[in-house]
Amino acid sequence: MKNQFESNVLYHDAISQLEDAASTMKLDPNILDRLRTPKRAIMVSVPIRLDDGTVKTFMGYRVQHNMTIGPGKGGIRFHPSVDMAETAALAMLMTFKCALVGLPLGGAKGGIAVDPTSLSRQELQALTRRYATEINMVVGPTIDIPAPDIGTDGQTMAWFLDTYSQLKGYTVPGVVTGKPISVGGSLGRAESTGKGVAFCVSFAADYLKYKINESTKVAVHGFGKVGIPAAQDLAAQGAKVVAISDVSGGIFDPNGIDVNAAAEWTRSGQLLKDFEPNKTITNEALLELDVDILVPAAIDGVITKDNARKVKAKIIAEGANGPLTTEAVDICTANGSFIIPDILCNAGGVIVSYFEWVQGLQNFFWDLDQINSKLYSILKNAFDEVIDCHEKYKVDMKRAAFIAALKRLATAMRMRGLFPA
Repeated sequence: MKNQFESNVLYHDAISQLEDAASTMKLDPNILDRLRTPKRAIMVSVPIRLDDGTVKTFMGYRVQHNMTIGPGKGGIRFHPSVDMAETAALAMLMTFKCALVGLPLGGAKGGIAVDPTSLSRQELQALTRRYATEINMVVGPTIDIPAPDIGTDGQTMAWFLDTYSQLKGYTVPGVVTGKPISVGGSLGRAESTGKGVAFCVSFAADYLKYKINESTKVAVHGFGKVGIPAAQDLAAQGAKVVAISDVSGGIFDPNGIDVNAAAEWTRSGQLLKDFEPNKTITNEALLELDVDILVPAAIDGVITKDNARKVKAKIIAEGANGPLTTEAVDICTANGSFIIPDILCNAGGVIVSYFEWVQGLQNFFWDLDQINSKLYSILKNAFDEVIDCHEKYKVDMKRAAFIAALKRLATAMRMRGLFPA
């Protein structure tokens, strides 16, 4: 049975991947039916007073898809395209991501339909605090733990933490993750998603018996929170990063780009089109470059049936959520690309968020070596499980990842049963 979200492309793709995996592994149809729709979805109005004295109301959302294994976990996104359907799709992907990497967490997501760059710092603070107030009854360290996503950061999480704590009357460090270190954040959280992408690329290279060295060419679509640390870590592994991009477009240099200099430029708030103006390239052209490794780390749906046949990368590491549509996955796989699926490839963020949550609950913090070592180990185990499903069921890596996640999730759902019985 279809639901109101399935007209959304990302949600439709998530459902398609779920159904494909369920069919392949012969999943219990009762469990499949329960996973089609979220457990809870709320929409709230978020009115704030702008700097000019006028009041403007924004729409906010929080969706909890499945919490069989543990509390909800998922980011808060501030972006004009945020709506209930997109939020529900991302919450579903979080369910499978947490299950795949073996975290005791469920899938959730939230956001506000807003362009954060159009608001002042004070307006953003007011927006965050009002949103936190409106959803405070459905979040918490044992209920649902938000984190940063597109358009939000550590400062956003600090405001959220303070608002929730004011409402409760005491400090609750475990209510959000991705916080600044000074208010209970974890070492390694900021770069964890990108670092996880680089780890997964190295696992894939080992599996394919491909050595990463100075002749390995890398293109990164989306040189931001995920793309920057991924590019830096791949460069540290010996690869040559030849193309990077942001919203303004990208730059391409076959001799390699100084990713550390480009990262400083980007973090200072400047656009890549002005970094090396004589080497510009469009975002669309970057995806089609003849490179060994492509990291789409910006937004969903950038590789579709319309441009998938032009993608030449040997390894595609999905740093973003859903950067390849279902049709694009089939086309790229048929053309010989090895796809590292998003629910595995970008899981580094939620893994270190889990570490932060645990540290906050215990008030005992780990050093960076411990964090990176644990991150590597969890991702390696998950990668090996996906490879086992890839080989056992003779399916592409995307479907294999969903099968591996569903095995763990289905076992937990069967053990807990259905209430009321």
